[in-house]
Amino acid sequence: MPIQIDPHLIPTTLDLYHLILIGSTALLAILQIALLSVAVMALLRQKSTATQTVIQREPPEVPSREAVRVEPAPASAKPVRETVVVRQATPDAALQLLGLLQKEARFVDFVNENLGAFSDAEIGAAARVVHDGCRKVVQEHFVLEPVRTEAESTRLTLPKGYDAGSVRVSGHIVGEAPFTGTLIHRGWKATGIKLPRIAEGHDVNIIAQAEVEL
Repeated sequence: MPIQIDPHLIPTTLDLYHLILIGSTALLAILQIALLSVAVMALLRQKSTATQTVIQREPPEVPSREAVRVEPAPASAKPVRETVVVRQATPDAALQLLGLLQKEARFVDFVNENLGAFSDAEIGAAARVVHDGCRKVVQEHFVLEPVRTEAESTRLTLPKGYDAGSVRVSGHIVGEAPFTGTLIHRGWKATGIKLPRIAEGHDVNIIAQAEVEL
């Protein structure tokens, strides 16, 4: 149904009220046009900036394989610590040797005896027996050589870097080697060991068996 407008309702004269209404409508229209213009300009500016950014961001140049230089990894600055291996000694050989000394020289009986109840002559006689037995065990089962070949009381010079594990320096020690002094003891080193083999099932903790006379 079409809208019908009665021309008699349109005012033919403009009063103050109609002037204010027309002015307000025109002002709102101007404000709306201004806001639309600002929005369009902002959109155009953003689009222009994005286009410039895309143009400026060129792909980085990929260097050729010939121009690539691989730097070697730096060596570690930490000093390499020397590893000291500590071996745990098994007691079997020590117990076996103690058993041999007890068998040949009554060594354990002698060192556990209270010597205060005996005279010097009695101690001397017992020490001779112990000495002969210990000497026999050492000569039969060990090969011993002196550490230094010089005669005792000889003057000698220890050079720089001498083996401190085989030579012990005593007295008034000043500075570093070389040292010059008198040989007090030649020392001993074992060059061979000939301990008997341990039979299967033998208890090395039994140094000497208890004796029962029937």
